[in-house]
Amino acid sequence: MHDTAISLIELGAVFFGLGILGRLAWKIGVSPIPLYLLGGLAFGTGGLIPLHGIVPFTHLASEIGVVLLLLLLGLEYSAGELVTGLRRSWLAGLIDIVLNAVPGALVALLLGWGPIGALSMAGVTYISSSGIVAKVLGDLGRLGNRETPVILSILVFEDLAMAVYLPILTAVLAGVSFLGGLTAVGVSLVVITLVLVIALKFGRYVSALVDSPDPEVFLLRLLGAALLVAGIASELQVSAAVGSFLLGIAISGSTAVNASRMLEPLRDLFAAVFFVVFGLNTNPAEIPPVLPVALLLALATSATKIATGWLASRMQGVGRMGRVRAGAALVARGEFSIVIAGLAVASGSVTGELAALATAYVLLMAILGPVAARVVEPVARRVLRLRPARS
Repeated sequence: MHDTAISLIELGAVFFGLGILGRLAWKIGVSPIPLYLLGGLAFGTGGLIPLHGIVPFTHLASEIGVVLLLLLLGLEYSAGELVTGLRRSWLAGLIDIVLNAVPGALVALLLGWGPIGALSMAGVTYISSSGIVAKVLGDLGRLGNRETPVILSILVFEDLAMAVYLPILTAVLAGVSFLGGLTAVGVSLVVITLVLVIALKFGRYVSALVDSPDPEVFLLRLLGAALLVAGIASELQVSAAVGSFLLGIAISGSTAVNASRMLEPLRDLFAAVFFVVFGLNTNPAEIPPVLPVALLLALATSATKIATGWLASRMQGVGRMGRVRAGAALVARGEFSIVIAGLAVASGSVTGELAALATAYVLLMAILGPVAARVVEPVARRVLRLRPARS
């Protein structure tokens, strides 16, 4: 009973603290992700007051957080939108991979973390935060701008790239042979193709399977389906995150809208736990040594994301100001970067310094991204006025 009481006290304090941090983030207009990570750092290994009683709950809760994050991300897209976005943005998507994955891989190799560390860091620096980007676009009233479809197309391509990348990373981290890795990738591609076909042709049946007029039944079906699919995907070495993402794509129409509305509070709760758990497992003492590297990496990949947005928008005929806004909107990194780093560190195949670098990097980018999106337009207007475009 004493252990249970301690666990409840610690868990209650964590949830209440997350509520305060979330409110603070809302007040100052930034993503709460950096604050959640800082909260985890403060009360984890090497922190101010280490919390041990909540470990059994938070481990499973953080896994559910990843599943819900990816499920709701999938609910934002229909299969048709994914296919259209892929056709429109495939070239810009490839440029995005080269410009933004390479810096992370190079840094890992220079630090002596080997090919596995390079593969992990490549994903950390490559993927933009869809959640932060969407929130910033909404807050700044840019959802109707001409460059916004370009931004969304890039995000769609990145999400699909993750559906291929995560199985590869999972197989490598598990020490699977080359043949086993190819098998995992092949299974992933087959599953992705199958889900897209099912979503395009029979999406209404998938939606009907989980839909219900009763909110309680609907929630139970939806959560049950998400966890079942995530678990099966994990057994197939496809990644639980990818499985839940694909389920979200297969659910469409009013069912997807109702599912998003109902699951958003749960997603935010469990996702917050996930970020806190990542912080709890990171030793704050390891961050200062990697902070200069994180800062240089943040500056470099901010520039490469801006270049990505500029080039992608230019291909679609967007004007210079729209190109600048598109690039700045893509700067933020967040949930996916932490998911990747979490998978790598949990496997034991990479050094703990990777978690410290990823934490410092995401802290910087989750703050720098929204700030860049807000200030880039007035700064660009001054620069473009001082340096008019050449004919």
